[in-house]
Amino acid sequence: MTAHPPTPGTSAVRVRALRRVFGARAVLDGLDLTLERGEFLALLGASGSGKTTLLRILGALDGADGGEALVPAARTIVFQEPRLIPSKKVLANVTVGLPRGAATRETGLRALAEVGLERHADAWPATLSGGEAQRVALARALVREPELLLLDEPFAALDALTRLRMQDLVSELRRIHRPAVLLVTHDVDEAVRLADRVAVLRDGRLVTDEPVTVPHPRDPGDPTFVALRRRLLADLGVHPSDDTRPPEPAHPSESPHPSDRTRRPGDEHPSEGEHPSRNAHPSKTPLSHPSPEGVSS
Repeated sequence: MTAHPPTPGTSAVRVRALRRVFGARAVLDGLDLTLERGEFLALLGASGSGKTTLLRILGALDGADGGEALVPAARTIVFQEPRLIPSKKVLANVTVGLPRGAATRETGLRALAEVGLERHADAWPATLSGGEAQRVALARALVREPELLLLDEPFAALDALTRLRMQDLVSELRRIHRPAVLLVTHDVDEAVRLADRVAVLRDGRLVTDEPVTVPHPRDPGDPTFVALRRRLLADLGVHPSDDTRPPEPAHPSESPHPSDRTRRPGDEHPSEGEHPSRNAHPSKTPLSHPSPEGVSS
C-alpha cells in the first residue's frame, strides 16, 4: 500500500477505499475522494468524524490501515495553532528548513509581503496578534510553493472579524498560487464562502460532495447560499430550528480584540510534528503506521 504523486495533468489528490482504525472503530472506512489541481474542497463533519485523520494521512503525519492515496510531493499544512518557533524571528519562521542564502531571504520577504507582514520580518512571535501569527503560518506554507495546501481549521481560534479577513486572504492567495486546497472546518458558512466543493464526512465516508454554485462575491443572504447551508446542516444532523448561530458583530468595537490568542481544543487527534511541511519522496511514500515521532517518512 503506497502513495504516489498523481500523473501530471490529472487530479492533485486521489483517495480510494482509504481505511483508518483506532481500536475497534473505523474512523475512515472505505473513503473515496478526488481533488483536482487548483480546486478548493471544504470538508465538514462532527468532532471525531475523521476529518483531521484524513488530513494527517494526506500530509504524511499518519498512516492508513488500508486503501490508496495519491498525493503530490509538494504539500504543506497550516494547523489551528500557528506553531511558530518562539526563538526565531518572523522571517526565520517563514523560511525554516529552507537553504540559507540571499535568494531564500528574498523569497521569504515576498511571502510576508503577500500576507501584509513585510514590516514584521524582524519581529518576535510573542509580539504578534493571533491573526498575524496565522498569516505568518500561511506565508511559511506558501513559500514552499505547494501543489496541495492542507488547512486544519486555521481560523477557529480567531475572533469573528479577523476570521473573515483571513478567509479573504486565503481566497486571494489561492487565486494567485493555484494549489489544490483541502480545508477542514466545522463552520458551514466558511465552507460555502470559500470552497468550490463542500463535502460532509460521516461514519467514515463522504455522505455529501457537491459543488458550490453561489456566485461571487458570496452573500450569506443569497437564496442559493441559504439553501446549500440548510442542506449541509441537515447532513450534519442539525435541523433548521437547531441553527442558533450567534449573529455577526454589528460594529468592530463589539467584537473581541484581534490579539485574543484563545485556542480551542484540536479535532479528533492532536497534530504532531515540529515541521510546517513534510514533502514526500517524489516517487513513493508508504502509507503505513508512522514512525515513533509521529511522522511518516
